[in-house]
Amino acid sequence: MIVGHDLDAAGIIDPALRVSYARCRSINATHGKTYFLATLLLPASKRPYVHALYGFARHVDDIVDDLDPTIAPAERAERLTTWSEDFLADLDWGVTSDPVSRAVIDTISRWQIPTSYFAEFLAAMRQDLTVTAYETYEDLARYMWGSAAVIGLQMLPILGRADDTVRWDELEAPAIDLGMAFQLTNFIRDVAEDLGRGRVYLPQESLDMFGVDRDRLRRGRVDESIRNLLAWEIERARGLYRSAEKGIRLVHPTSRDCLRTARELYEEILDEIERADYDVFHGRVRVGVGRRAAVGISGLRGAWSARRACPARPMSTVSP
Repeated sequence: MIVGHDLDAAGIIDPALRVSYARCRSINATHGKTYFLATLLLPASKRPYVHALYGFARHVDDIVDDLDPTIAPAERAERLTTWSEDFLADLDWGVTSDPVSRAVIDTISRWQIPTSYFAEFLAAMRQDLTVTAYETYEDLARYMWGSAAVIGLQMLPILGRADDTVRWDELEAPAIDLGMAFQLTNFIRDVAEDLGRGRVYLPQESLDMFGVDRDRLRRGRVDESIRNLLAWEIERARGLYRSAEKGIRLVHPTSRDCLRTARELYEEILDEIERADYDVFHGRVRVGVGRRAAVGISGLRGAWSARRACPARPMSTVSP
């Protein structure tokens, strides 16, 4: 099985850990199909750790966005607080009984990932329980630091540097931009879905610039004002993708095709929104299966070539 092969390649032999990593992989495969496709281009020895990071983020996000009408907001907040406190305590202790946390804590330990990134992510998720709008892009960017940028930073030790001449701080700004680009793309695509949860993740200053308010968004009719609003935010996201591009050349060659594929497929979501005449209200805009397959196959060829030419370095040499 692919799961067992990846775990063997990553040196994960403890039975309980293997179960935990397999669960995180399943979460990634089920809920993050584009991201999961990109992870398949990484060396097998790295994939389980990326799945663990995704599993952590998705698990917390599901606590925040649980739509069960029987769960009151106060109860949801209490669940998140309890889980977060337990996770951080277990992280400090180094052991846990939680089936998702077990793989995450092991990943953090193996790759020496700063624990502050996880505390900042949890703080951003708590913000989602009370904050429903952002006045300026700067306000939104502060939220995206904890909810997206730190995820890019978590990934860096696993992705590795191109060589020893690349400083870790050279990788940080592109990783931050790419994480924020991914999330802003999701915010643009998921306007209707987020609105259904009472949230708007496009800056109020942008809405005001184009004369759009929540009532106009709720009506779900694409008019010129909404087209202009979304076009404005799409260009902002594309700017982040351009800023992040230079960082792809600085990671280890065996990690580049993973990032290129994820970047290309996520940025193509923006193209699809434009092709749909900016209709983000009637069904989720997606990149077609055929296109995803074509990009994935192209990336796979590049990944195979990179692995033959430059095998991934041992884990001890890639941590900051």
